[in-house]
Amino acid sequence: MATLVHPPAVRRTVHPAEPHRAKAGRVRHLGPNWYASVMGTAIVATAGATLPVPVPGLRTAAAAVWALSALLLAALLAGRALHWIHHRDRAREHLMDPAVAPFLGCVPMALLAVGGATLTVGRDWIGTGPAVAIDAALFTAGTVTGLVVAVGVPYLMVVHHRLEHAGPAWLLPVVPPMVSAALGPLLVPHLPAGGPWRETLLVCCYALFGLSLLATLLILPLVFGRLVTGGPLPLALTPTLFLVLGPLGQSATAAGKFADVAPGVLPAPYAEGFTAFAVLYGVPVMGFALLWLALAGVLVLRARRRGMGFAMTWWAFTFPVGTCVTAAEGLAAHTGLGVFRWLAAGLYVLLVAAWLTAAALTVRGLLRGELLPGTGSAPGAPRRATARTR
Repeated sequence: MATLVHPPAVRRTVHPAEPHRAKAGRVRHLGPNWYASVMGTAIVATAGATLPVPVPGLRTAAAAVWALSALLLAALLAGRALHWIHHRDRAREHLMDPAVAPFLGCVPMALLAVGGATLTVGRDWIGTGPAVAIDAALFTAGTVTGLVVAVGVPYLMVVHHRLEHAGPAWLLPVVPPMVSAALGPLLVPHLPAGGPWRETLLVCCYALFGLSLLATLLILPLVFGRLVTGGPLPLALTPTLFLVLGPLGQSATAAGKFADVAPGVLPAPYAEGFTAFAVLYGVPVMGFALLWLALAGVLVLRARRRGMGFAMTWWAFTFPVGTCVTAAEGLAAHTGLGVFRWLAAGLYVLLVAAWLTAAALTVRGLLRGELLPGTGSAPGAPRRATARTR
């Protein structure tokens, strides 16, 4: 009788660095556009906390969403750090890619959005003192980074990028200063009274407002001209039409925040001027924002009928709409008109629906390995073979 002798199993030695390298490899395709998910989550918390229509339990839910946005920001910062350490070639490609570089504007906006949400609603959980400290740190980092992006990305567009068609994403590098202008006034009451600090911060925020607004006014005609002369955007890029709402809603929000804190900080004529400006500027801008919302919505429905599938561009449905919610909330406070209260409520329902949809499809895409290769089982991937004994 012959005896079969099986050779001993060969044990593979795993290098200690291999698990770390495997984790780092998963973030190779992690681009700056992922910060849009942080922005979209944080604005749900901020807008919900100040909604002028009472909804039982909404503030508690908003605090939970804020916590989620903070966790997402921490995870993305860690992931992007690994990306820069292990995939510098890819990071340089992002800078030189005219389709990716504008999304660097999402980085400072994510920092600013989480900071603002921390002071607005996160203080319910961590206290006012820590919330002010966190917001101050994130506001400083976001504002400085936003100014670098507002100069650096247009420089790359002029010198290195070869651009053929304008798109709504061109707005992303110049919007961060407007986010700083809208969220900076939240810190004004927490600065020492009697000195120049409060007035200085408010005036600086107003300067950031002008910087971003004038840059936006230069780009918007190019975007609309591209639509009129070149036709609808490609299906996957159609959701980016909602990005136009960002500077519109955020500028109207900023005008309202200036009016909130100007009394007692600026001399009476200027404080009263900011109050008038909040309404005289905010109402017509809100009107145009609603017009653009309708146009963009119709074009998105058209693209959907033609087969537009999910992509990370769907997060454009969240933060820009959220800025319109906060703008309507400010107008409701400064005009006392019920129409703006219900407009804010209606837009917030739209925001939450968009956020739930984008979040659910993002999680599904990650689990399937469709968004970041290496994070799940891609559709159609071969299954591990199994042996069957007869």
